[in-house]
Amino acid sequence: YSTVSQLGYMFAAVGVGAYAAGVFHLMTHAFFKACLFLGSGSVIHGMGGEQDMRKMGGLRHKMPITFATFLVATLAISGVPPFAGFMSKDEIIWQAFAKGHAVLWALLWIAAGLTVFCMFRQVYMTFFGEFRGAHEQEHHLHESPWSMAGVLLVLGALSVFGGFVQWPDFIMHFK
Repeated sequence: YSTVSQLGYMFAAVGVGAYAAGVFHLMTHAFFKACLFLGSGSVIHGMGGEQDMRKMGGLRHKMPITFATFLVATLAISGVPPFAGFMSKDEIIWQAFAKGHAVLWALLWIAAGLTVFCMFRQVYMTFFGEFRGAHEQEHHLHESPWSMAGVLLVLGALSVFGGFVQWPDFIMHFK
């Protein structure tokens, strides 16, 4: 859902004539979505190949780098200020409103809310609570090697600071 919804934001931007906002979101989306996908791979690696979130939980203590970067990317895709997704996604929402597309503006807000719900549910199920997997899996849990963790840190930093490449119109409008 989260990938398709982000593509929907890009198409909405183009549809209202906010081409720069659409391309800007494509760029920031690359940062936080790559971080989320690699973070998922890191979790699967640490879990010995397990992909069922219902068998995870409490991983933040065993995988602190993966947790921190996944949380940062989740905040970015959720549009929390000042993360990269806020700068680009909220620019698209602003452009829809500023160009008189009230129904689209409302739909974009609804999609944003669904994204926040889905992403934080994933974070909670994976990294919080008690571990729900097998005893053998719990002993196998480990942080990914630096070849993955280092890239996660770079993508996490871009998920935070990548939005500062361009100041969105909705921020400049209130200066």
